Amino acid sequence: MTTQIPPAPKRQKMSAPTANTIDRSAPAPTIVTQFKNKDGTLIGPPVSLPADTSREGLELLVNNLRGSAADPIPFSFHLTLPDNTEPSKDLLPDADPRIPIHNSIHADLLLKHSSVVSTEDVFVIECEPEAVFRVREITRCSSSIDGHASPILCASFSPTGKLLATGSGDNTCRLWNLDTETPVSTLTGHTGWLLCVEWDGMERTVATGSMDNTVRLWDPKTGKAIGDALRGHSKWITSLAWEPVHINVSAPRLASSSKDATVRVWNAKTRKLDFTLGGHTASVNVVRWGGEGVIFTASSDRTVKLWDGKDGKLIRTLSEHAHWVNTMALNTDFILRTGPFDQKAKQPADDAEAQSLALARYKKFTSTTPELMITGSDDHTLFLWSPLASENPKKPLARLTGHQKQVNHVAFSPDGRWIASAGFDNAVKLWEGRTGKFVASLRGHVAAVYRISWSSDSRMLVSASKDSTLKLWDLKTYKIRVDLPGHTDEVYCVDFVADKIASGGRDKKVKIWRH
Repeated sequence: MTTQIPPAPKRQKMSAPTANTIDRSAPAPTIVTQFKNKDGTLIGPPVSLPADTSREGLELLVNNLRGSAADPIPFSFHLTLPDNTEPSKDLLPDADPRIPIHNSIHADLLLKHSSVVSTEDVFVIECEPEAVFRVREITRCSSSIDGHASPILCASFSPTGKLLATGSGDNTCRLWNLDTETPVSTLTGHTGWLLCVEWDGMERTVATGSMDNTVRLWDPKTGKAIGDALRGHSKWITSLAWEPVHINVSAPRLASSSKDATVRVWNAKTRKLDFTLGGHTASVNVVRWGGEGVIFTASSDRTVKLWDGKDGKLIRTLSEHAHWVNTMALNTDFILRTGPFDQKAKQPADDAEAQSLALARYKKFTSTTPELMITGSDDHTLFLWSPLASENPKKPLARLTGHQKQVNHVAFSPDGRWIASAGFDNAVKLWEGRTGKFVASLRGHVAAVYRISWSSDSRMLVSASKDSTLKLWDLKTYKIRVDLPGHTDEVYCVDFVADKIASGGRDKKVKIWRH
């Protein structure tokens, strides 16, 4: 007598998927895809692959088919619907016969558009190259400029890359012309070391923060101070952040963080204090103004806080770190910093055009990935957050471990695909920008790494170290691409713009490096 299989429990019967339900937990099917260029020419033969292949996997495959795997090109992907397909106007409002692929074919097509696509179809995918420019490799020091009388503590390029601002322990900020690599003006007025310098997104104002507890605003064209110092902090200024151009182009506000555990938001036009953010219990080390109008603050009280930029109300507190939070970056930092200026750096006709250009750049970037944040701490770890997510915004996306000592600095690549972090353990580490997955350790420095900076095409990374060198890294082999010695002491700051790098440190010299 054969053994009878008992019937399924009632609860299992009730939870079983019906014929009309898409089982999202089931493994993704295998599909046949045909890649083609924008002009209609085919890229290789049809390929069979899993439908849940990620966008990065599709890029890798297309670069292999095109023979460009050694120097990969980023692509955007669209599915072209057959001519006889009537797209749903609910799903495709403009009745566009192309459906964008942001994550994977399974997530963006099979689950969202099951009424117009089928796994039995041949998926004709249009590939459009996204890389429109390439930064030349930095190979030499073109200028070594004297001027500062004390170590150079901070440096920042203007949004167009035409000017460089450096802050020093001699209480001055100096502006340099990057075309001629000569000094432009010296901004004097502070009575303490300059710890931070920041340009507004339209390149009209430079803000400096000092150990004299004040913030000062300067006109870069004249080199003159704009009014008196902004006073209110009781300890030195640690970080500055301007309101993004696409939110406020004509009168952007400025946020300043301080060792006094507060952040103050100033109206730069009226030179008045808008409000004070006073929720932290220890030094606020970093402040960032995000593209959605949210102010992010990281503090030595081991927390990161989010504030509404309109009225200063606390949105939420993120408290996963076990020690001081030293550094913070957003994946939109590069877009927000450069505002309406892309790699062509054309001057907008007016404020309205500048705002629309900046908004278009921001929207294009965030259409594929939301605004993400990375924080680094003295607890040797980093956390990747989606701080504005609708579900579990207080839960980090990933905990990044691997550094053996404190994390000094962290930065997203301009395209948001990579994260680089620098620490006291002499290492630079590379992580995936969307998942936080570890990629590689970049080893070569023999002392603490203080700062890192990305090239605008996200293909090169430069690091500045206590060992008096800069190093340009090869992100294919994860080895030193070019060693840049020349400084005679510790290098405290570095910035990368176009095909130039600027650095400064304890030897009081500004060095410009180029192709």
